[in-house]
Amino acid sequence: MSKKPHDTPLLDQLKEGPWPSFLNGLKRLASDEDKPYAGMMKDLLGQLEHSYETKMGYWKGGAVGVYGYGGGVIPRFSEVPDKFPESSEFHTLRIIPPAGMHYTTDLLRKMCDIWEKHGSGLIALHGQSGDIMLQGCSTENVQKAFDELNEIGFDLGGAGPALRTSMNCVGHARCEQSCYDEVRTHRTIINGFLDEMHRPALPYKFKFKFSGCPNDCVNAIHRADFAVIGTWRDDIQVDQQEVQNYVAKVGRKYMIDVVITHCPTRALSLNDDDTLEIDNKSCVRCMHCINVMTKALSPGKDRGAMILIGGKRSLKVGDFLGSVIVPFMKLESEEDFEKLKDFCETVIDFFAENALEHERIGEMIDRIGLANFLEGIDVEVDPNMVNHPRTSSYKRMDDWDEEVEKWRKRKAEAAGASAAAE
Repeated sequence: MSKKPHDTPLLDQLKEGPWPSFLNGLKRLASDEDKPYAGMMKDLLGQLEHSYETKMGYWKGGAVGVYGYGGGVIPRFSEVPDKFPESSEFHTLRIIPPAGMHYTTDLLRKMCDIWEKHGSGLIALHGQSGDIMLQGCSTENVQKAFDELNEIGFDLGGAGPALRTSMNCVGHARCEQSCYDEVRTHRTIINGFLDEMHRPALPYKFKFKFSGCPNDCVNAIHRADFAVIGTWRDDIQVDQQEVQNYVAKVGRKYMIDVVITHCPTRALSLNDDDTLEIDNKSCVRCMHCINVMTKALSPGKDRGAMILIGGKRSLKVGDFLGSVIVPFMKLESEEDFEKLKDFCETVIDFFAENALEHERIGEMIDRIGLANFLEGIDVEVDPNMVNHPRTSSYKRMDDWDEEVEKWRKRKAEAAGASAAAE
C-alpha cells in the first residue's frame, strides 16, 4: 500500500492567490504513485508543512559528493528524519548546462528520465549561477545519477569556495546586438578552469558571466565577480532613412520624448529633416536608443568586450557593481581568447593569494584599494575605466586621493631601486 499523503492545510493556502504556486508541481510529483520518488515528495511536503507550523527550518548540511570531485553536490539532511523518513536525505546536484542554454529535446528527455529514476523528478532550470538544479536525491543515488548524466555529456557545476558555473546570454545565436562570440568565450574560460570548479580551493565563490552587449541580459555587472560585457569603440551605426521612417510613424513629439530626452548624456539630437545626430564621444552605451529603434540603429562595427570585476550581492559589505578593469578587448582570433584566458588566470591567482576567507573579490578590492589591485594584476590605470569618478554612486571615493599618492610613491621608489641596481 502506498504511503498516505500528509495533510497540508497551511501549504494549501499558497494555491489561493491569483498566481501559479510551486506547490502544484510538488503535489503532482507526490501523486505519481507508480514512480519511485512519490514517497520522498510526500514526506517533503509533510516536512515543509511542519516548518510552516513551527516557523523553523529543518535542513542541515553535511558531506556528500561523487568520486574525484570536491564540489557540485549540495547536501541536505533532515533534522526530523523520524517524522519524515523518505525525505531524510534531499541532496541537490548542480549540473553545468550547455553554453547559452541550448538543448535538444532528446537531451532534455534523457536528463528527465535519469532524474525520475534516481531522484525526485524536481528540476529547476536554472539556478542563479546558471546550473541545472536537480533537487532531491538520496546519498546512495547521488553517484548513480551522476554516472548516467555524465554518460550523456553532463558534468557537475561549482559549489562551495570554488569557481561557479557560468552563464552567457543567448548572444549571437539569436540576438542582433551581440558584440562577440559569447558561447565560445564561455566554454573557453570554463573548460580552462574546471579544476577550480571541481576541487574547491579558493577563499570564496567566484563567478564568470558573459553578456553580448551592454543590455547585460544575464545581470553580469551586478551578479558576477568577472563580467565580460560586449561593447564597441567606434560610432553607432545609423540608417538615416529608417530614422526618418520611424519619426514619420510615431511623430516628432514621441521621438523627442521617448528617444532623445531619455539619453542619459544628451548625446542625441533630432535635425529639422528628421535625421539623427549622435555625439558618439558622449555615448555611454546604455543601449536605450538602439533598443527602441532597432532598424535604424545598431552597435558599431569595431566590436569587442569590456571586463568588469567585483560585482556581487549583499554579503559582508553590501551590494557592489563591477568596476571597469579592461575598457576594451577584441575577442575574435585564437590569440584574443588565449589573452583573455591568461588574464582570467592572473585575476583568479591574485584572488586566491590575497583574499580573506569568505571574502568575494569585490570586497577584497574594497579592502586593499583598486590601485593596489591593478598593480597586483599588472594592469595600467586607464582614464576610460571611470568616466566621471566623483559621480560614481556605488563606489566610495573618500580615500582615493590618498591611495593614489601612496601608489605613485611606491612606483617611484621601485623605479629608483631598479635604476640603482642597473
